[in-house]
Amino acid sequence: MADDAQHEHTFDSADAGASTTYPMQCSALRKNGFVVIKNRPCKIVDMSTSKTGKHGHAKVHLVALDIFTGKKLEDLCPSTHNMDVPNVSRREYQLLDISDDGFLSLMSDDGDTKDDVKMPDGEVGEKINRLFKIEEKDTNVVILTAMGEEAAVEAKEAPRQA
Repeated sequence: MADDAQHEHTFDSADAGASTTYPMQCSALRKNGFVVIKNRPCKIVDMSTSKTGKHGHAKVHLVALDIFTGKKLEDLCPSTHNMDVPNVSRREYQLLDISDDGFLSLMSDDGDTKDDVKMPDGEVGEKINRLFKIEEKDTNVVILTAMGEEAAVEAKEAPRQA
């Protein structure tokens, strides 16, 4: 029986979104939807379909922005082929603190804390700073998660509790 102990596996998490992507036919993709281009999760900002030639398939031209870096990426694929679509989740957390090394201390609605999201650069980071440190308001931060990456993408004043 002691031998069985080495075969017992523990998994930290296994939920319905255990896979980071799922396939979708290129022709079924839509503007403002998500797609994986060059192994990066992206939001589609423009797409166009070219007609079939004498031989071959219609092609779909995708223009998308990386959801974490904002970098513009393009791809061309036959409309009948599958492309990967990232599982993207948005979750709102209450901001508890900002550490000296630039990490956000966050709490979810169910009381779980999260301390591994870095303070973003640019506009979102400035807004978090302004709301939380300067105006000293209760601040909620929206965390976007896709393909094992996560980032703070929005900050807003928390609604007043009644």
